Amino acid sequence: METVHRLIGSALVLRNTVAETARDQRGLSQSTEQAILLAGVVAIAIGIVTLITGFVNGKLAGIG
Repeated sequence: METVHRLIGSALVLRNTVAETARDQRGLSQSTEQAILLAGVVAIAIGIVTLITGFVNGKLAGIG
């Protein structure tokens, strides 16, 4: 009976180890996705700020 308990315990430990590895990989892909989305948002924000700055400087040059 002890052998059966050890076998079941080993199977459970192995299953949990595999599940944690899969969870870690999913977390990594989510982190990568968030980093890519953040980089895209920052690039869009920089583009908008550049356009607004150029527009304002053009209007200021026309006034002065």
